[in-house]
Amino acid sequence: MTTKLGKLFLIPTTLGDTNPLDVLPITVKNTIEALDIFIVENEKTARRFIKSIAPEKSQPSLQLFLLNKFTEFTELPEFLNPCLKGKNVGLLSEAGCPAVADPGADVVKIAHQKNIQVVPLVGPSSIIMAVMGSGMNGQSFAFNGYLPIDKQERKAELQRLERVSFQQNQSQLFIETPYRNNAMLEDICKVLHPDTDVCIACDITLPTEFIKTQSVQAWKKNSADLHKRPALFIIHKS
Repeated sequence: MTTKLGKLFLIPTTLGDTNPLDVLPITVKNTIEALDIFIVENEKTARRFIKSIAPEKSQPSLQLFLLNKFTEFTELPEFLNPCLKGKNVGLLSEAGCPAVADPGADVVKIAHQKNIQVVPLVGPSSIIMAVMGSGMNGQSFAFNGYLPIDKQERKAELQRLERVSFQQNQSQLFIETPYRNNAMLEDICKVLHPDTDVCIACDITLPTEFIKTQSVQAWKKNSADLHKRPALFIIHKS
């Protein structure tokens, strides 16, 4: 008799220190309560999140597979072995949605190769929420991850993204390490055309949330302190 395969649930988390049920649907809570096997980036923070959303759940019963920069690609198929035995597994993000600017895409790909059903759950995506709040082109946009650290390479990449935005009418998103956010904004103001629109979406879903779109010229006059605050930058040249 063939064993029915388990499912891989993609479980979003909060984008910061906020009450999980303020930003996550009850489906996420119910799913976590039903699972005992999770693929996580950090065991300590994963356990803390699970406890915050399902306080009655037995922590000792949890089986956690670690997926981080030290994980070898050859280890990933093993994480899905429980699914092959009929058990459901949860892929838990550190912040926001799994596999979107977040580890996990390789696990999802392997799940498809093994005919394991992938079930993405609803939750906050900083990328989508930033686009929503920006007033920029929600029909065509691109997420570019981190830009180069080298000053000259960064300048060239900012100018390239500005050209692409103008040529394709496409909004360009990128992020920076939080402690370098202010330096990024300074570079944007130095490098880009004064009329290019720039949106900064910072601390999304948190009490200190800040989303503002204005021209480079306006940012030069009215800047913002983004130091150590998770932020997304979006540029669009019309």
